[in-house]
Amino acid sequence: MTDSAARDPQRVLDESPMNWRQYVVVALMVALNALDGFDVLSSAFASPGISKEWGVPREALGVMLSAELVGMGFGSVLLGGLADTRGRKPTMLACLVVMAIGMYFAHASSGVTELSIWRFITGLGIGGMLTATNAVTAESTSKAGRNISMAIYVIGYPLGGVIGGLAASQWLLIDYDWRAVFLFGAVVTAAMIPLVMLLVPETPAFYSATRPADAVTRINRSLAAFGKPPISALPALDLSAPRPRLTDILSNPRLRPVTLLLAFGYMFHTITFYYILKWAVKIVSDYPPGYAPPMAASVLTWANIGGALGGLTLGFLMRRWAIKGPTVAMLAMAVVGVTAFGLGYGSLGAWRAAAFGAMFFGNGAIVGFYSAFALGFPAFARATGTGFVLGVGRFGAAGSPIIAGYLFKVFGNDQLLLVSFCMALGSFAALLLFLLLPMRDGDAEVADALEAKQAGV
Repeated sequence: MTDSAARDPQRVLDESPMNWRQYVVVALMVALNALDGFDVLSSAFASPGISKEWGVPREALGVMLSAELVGMGFGSVLLGGLADTRGRKPTMLACLVVMAIGMYFAHASSGVTELSIWRFITGLGIGGMLTATNAVTAESTSKAGRNISMAIYVIGYPLGGVIGGLAASQWLLIDYDWRAVFLFGAVVTAAMIPLVMLLVPETPAFYSATRPADAVTRINRSLAAFGKPPISALPALDLSAPRPRLTDILSNPRLRPVTLLLAFGYMFHTITFYYILKWAVKIVSDYPPGYAPPMAASVLTWANIGGALGGLTLGFLMRRWAIKGPTVAMLAMAVVGVTAFGLGYGSLGAWRAAAFGAMFFGNGAIVGFYSAFALGFPAFARATGTGFVLGVGRFGAAGSPIIAGYLFKVFGNDQLLLVSFCMALGSFAALLLFLLLPMRDGDAEVADALEAKQAGV
């Protein structure tokens, strides 16, 4: 290893084989992402019982189902920003505390307004957690193992829905009631706090970026935890390097169309995506002949299985046909799948198959968007650009349950096909915007511009 590499902690990790501690950290990040997936969907699993106990109409239920999604948007800014200033590990611990408190008091709520407030607070923690765990996964792995680690990490989200769905449908909603879903989430969330505290070191990349007075000592402590050799000093900061700013992604004529097309395309698709995730259980429990909440919850389990497999499938397709073609195909099929969900079915198996198909294509398209973020934004603006796109996208996610609730109110609860078709139009709008997206390599464009400047062109 060169002296330069020995002084750069990220290159030490990049160029060294991963050891057991790094695999443990990745496994915990997958588990935390799965926990986020369960916590987000817990209100959907509980929604039939909530509606029955309190007599909540669908439009009001839609507001409650959106509460944690709104909280996620605020949390990604208010708590997610702590990951860059206070550290990834303290942020994860703080978010776990917020999530555990929110889940516990959600189970003890006495009305839909109180429940919505605690779901919003839970969402604050989830939003911050997603920012921190994504960074830890990328910064704790080797270059060779990073792509597969990130892929497994992303799949953790729907897997959390699968595991949570099984727990809800086979145990919690059978032996207890809807409150047990939130209490279960609180207990599991609290159990993760000591695991993160004991097993996850702060990332060397954080100390390298923030440069505390004892940065080298702290970095070497983290490197030692990962079984890597120490460094003697940090490389000098390159003050001329471009810094990520919001104005870069909106003022640059090459980046602006990429930013806006991705942001609004992703927002429209999340309107469709979260319609299934948030309303499937309630729809199936109400549709004649009607199914008990535990049986209806199993539909969402199969939806998440479809989402995990759809994400994996798109990953393989993109290796052969790049990003645009497979993603457009997934968006087109998501329109078909979500509309088909609205046909209504007479058996639980048919409902499961319809939800599986809708989310197979819906989550596959989500993976395509994430890949487009990585390609389209150059390294110096990638985090800023991705954060902006996801922030805009959360407007769609938060609005989806509310839009569906009011569509049911306007058209009638028996107009499932019409409501589903309207909600599927979000993916159709996303398809049109994705077709317009210029598939340019942001890093290559920056390198070409710098080369042209040096050549005096």
